[in-house]
Amino acid sequence: MDLLRRWSVTAGAWVSVLALAIVAGAAIGETSIPPAVVAQTLANKVLGASYSLDPIDQGIVWNYRLSRAIVAAACGAGLALSGLVLQMLLRNALADPYILGISAGASTGAVAVTIAGVGAGAVSLSLGAFAGALVAFALVVGLARAAGGFSGAATGQIVLAGVAGSQLFNALTSYVIARSANSDQARGIMFWLMGNLSGVRWPDVWLAAPVAFACLLVCMVHARALDAFAFGADAAASMGVPVLRTRAVLIGAAALATSVMVSIVGSIGFVGLVIPHAARFLVGPGHARLTPVSALVGAVFMIVADVVSRIIVPGQVLPIGVVTALVGAPVFALILVRGPSGAR
Repeated sequence: MDLLRRWSVTAGAWVSVLALAIVAGAAIGETSIPPAVVAQTLANKVLGASYSLDPIDQGIVWNYRLSRAIVAAACGAGLALSGLVLQMLLRNALADPYILGISAGASTGAVAVTIAGVGAGAVSLSLGAFAGALVAFALVVGLARAAGGFSGAATGQIVLAGVAGSQLFNALTSYVIARSANSDQARGIMFWLMGNLSGVRWPDVWLAAPVAFACLLVCMVHARALDAFAFGADAAASMGVPVLRTRAVLIGAAALATSVMVSIVGSIGFVGLVIPHAARFLVGPGHARLTPVSALVGAVFMIVADVVSRIIVPGQVLPIGVVTALVGAPVFALILVRGPSGAR
């Protein structure tokens, strides 16, 4: 009972932090709105309350900022879990969807569907991004295997394979845009590719939130298998883990989460790299605790990054990828200099 009570208190504390972050994301912006108004707007819209509120403030909270904060949270959680899975399966502390080219592949798939018309309308944006993510990951894995770096013993080969894959798919994306998009489309897509939450609305919530939650469930179910992969695939197999099936499920979940988030908000870098390391610092390497904490820290981080992107330059919204890169690039350099730990 004591253990259950501690878990309940801890879970309640983390959920409270997430709820406060979402309220802050809905309250802070170029026009500040009191948190009480955010709470009353939620009560009016969800519970059918009848608080008297300024229609403009209520519209800003409900139609714009709240959906944006929830999608930011889902995006942060999904990318953090993707990074966690890739770091453990590849046994490489520098692995994440952005560095390994998965985000670039998803971007190419999404742009091919929306601009080049691949699929003739029968393929959705998210499905195109998912296909691009899988192709990119397969290419990077194949290149890393050829270089002898897939086992995780050689960090440089995997990172270089990811850089090569990213450059290839970024070039393909640029080619599709240059060939098929008009000037207005090209301008919008280039801003979207740097990470853009400005166009997020409630329909995006119903896609992003379930995918992030499903990815979390898959990772939680396979938490013990992820612990076993810390000692290598052979050791995991000796512990009774079905290696091929587990890898396929986890990589599929990571690719799905990445592709869906990219299809909604564009390519956002370094979240999958930074957040798992921050979570390991907080709760240690055990995936039963590390998985939900990574999701929650990623969610809060993305909400904070989105708030910063809206207020750091008065009168202008920065791409959220700029903010995450300002944090992630120095952390990447620190990990590279000090040496990977915890994921190998």
